[in-house]
Amino acid sequence: MTDEKAVLATLDRLAAALERMAPRPASEFNFSAAEAFVWQSSPPAFLPVPHVNRQPLGLLKGIERASEQLLDNTRRFAQGLPANNALLWGSRGMGKSSLVKASHAEVRRELGLGSAGKPDLKLVEIHREDIDSLPLCLAQLRAAQHRFIVFCDDLSFDKDDTSYKSLKAVLEGGIEGRPENVVFYATSNRRHLMPRDMMENERSTAINPSEAVEEKVSLSDRFGLWLGFHNATQDEYLEMVKSYAAHHKLKVRDDDLVREALEWSITRGSRSGRVAWQFIQDLAGRLGRRLKSE
Repeated sequence: MTDEKAVLATLDRLAAALERMAPRPASEFNFSAAEAFVWQSSPPAFLPVPHVNRQPLGLLKGIERASEQLLDNTRRFAQGLPANNALLWGSRGMGKSSLVKASHAEVRRELGLGSAGKPDLKLVEIHREDIDSLPLCLAQLRAAQHRFIVFCDDLSFDKDDTSYKSLKAVLEGGIEGRPENVVFYATSNRRHLMPRDMMENERSTAINPSEAVEEKVSLSDRFGLWLGFHNATQDEYLEMVKSYAAHHKLKVRDDDLVREALEWSITRGSRSGRVAWQFIQDLAGRLGRRLKSE
């Protein structure tokens, strides 16, 4: 092979490699393949989720007010009306991510979405470590015919993490702003998405302490809808357990169910929807019953 042919062959290989690395336009992604997807940043792709792990909305007890607000926001968004980015923050295991997934399913059911060839409401999960690629993700979704809930579970930022700045710009502050067909939902244990000591450290080292704190807090301000989740009372916890047991038709005496559920919560040191669900899984296993798949 001559030198010229070798150079041309090398250039052809480089061009092919660059083409593979280039983001595909949204029109090339098959969003009809599923109702939910996971965003993959490298190489850019939307991976279909064959079966979404979720509970029916009616089984999420003790969070009725938050459920009503998120459901209404999601419904308006699906209908093409103005809707807010939503931040679900608060206690661990109280159904924040479950509510996002359940609201998505409920609105699709209510509005009869999902018919072949018609615009749908899709759920796209982006992992915390891929938040830097959110602008690329939204650029792909902007041209699609569907509407999308982009969802990040357990979103938070630690010291020296500057990716929150790109998130701020994408949500509201950039030139293009958030695409009209996209809304962003996030869950976090932190109201302002950052640890208290990080914010206090910024205050102590800044020339103007108030400006440093405002820089951090302004990220959570990009979420127009704040939904707080708090620890369950004993009555709320038992209501969750009874609701799960009835839904999955677990045959057990009510007083035994209450006694065992309370013992379970004591060993876990908390009462929450997650603890209630873990107890139900243990109970179903001991009874030799399979839990219904939603």
